[in-house]
Amino acid sequence: RNMSSAGPEGRKKMRECDGLIDSLVYYIQGAIADHKPNDKATENCVCILHNLSYQLELELPDRYAQSIYMQRRNISTNDKTPGCFGTRSRKVKEKQQDTPLPEEKSSPRGVESLWHSTLIRIYLSLIAKSTRNYTQEASLGALQNLTAGTGPMPFAVAQTVVRKANGLPNIRNMLHVSSPTVRKTAVSLLRNLSRNTSLQSDIAREVLPDFVSMLPDSVPESDIAYETTASICYTLYNLTQSSSHNARLLLNTDGIPKIITISMNDSNTFSKASRAASLLLYSLWSHTDLHSAYRK
Repeated sequence: RNMSSAGPEGRKKMRECDGLIDSLVYYIQGAIADHKPNDKATENCVCILHNLSYQLELELPDRYAQSIYMQRRNISTNDKTPGCFGTRSRKVKEKQQDTPLPEEKSSPRGVESLWHSTLIRIYLSLIAKSTRNYTQEASLGALQNLTAGTGPMPFAVAQTVVRKANGLPNIRNMLHVSSPTVRKTAVSLLRNLSRNTSLQSDIAREVLPDFVSMLPDSVPESDIAYETTASICYTLYNLTQSSSHNARLLLNTDGIPKIITISMNDSNTFSKASRAASLLLYSLWSHTDLHSAYRK
């Protein structure tokens, strides 16, 4: 687990280690089957897989990249030697690129397992069944890593999470746990998923009211809360930018007053959330059919 957070070269060596990823997946499957999702070894396994999924798009060997991707992205590969948790996902442009889904192998081996639907379903199962915060956070974080991009793999993973595996209810439940870091990671995952235009209606219907309830009525007291608030606002921006229906849903759940309050706070510590709320308000005003309702 420690070695898996040692940077890009460490991740590369571990991904290439014959049988390592397969063994980790096999162990977690057994733990779930034996109704032991809370043991320490399962936590360690999922944390390793979480770390090995970090920057996976950029670091895939050429033989996978050529077969899966139609193009390579010119993104800096600067790496900050991450730990198991923290700022795990690459910040990507808030857009979704329409690309064909990659073909999925029926019996994946090694690194192929990291983005396979079998492991995605395992993560969602752990989110639902484990009460261990580190295991929940690592499962959410792995999905966050896998959806943090604009190529075919993140697009396919997002489709699997929302449509094929019906993962939104499990992720939604994580918005209401006591752990701030688990909540933050769940919001970050939903932010990634919300860039996928074909999934925005599903996401808004499932979690938009929850997002409104999570928005603070005043300036929160921690950095994690600042970041979570900003991430919620950016997710709402994605969901409402092109959908008057979703914008009206936000209006009907009484989200506008909270967003206005956040946008008007100009304290340095809260500036990121304030900018995100202002961008959201600007976007909401672009729905001219809602102007009368906004004024009321």
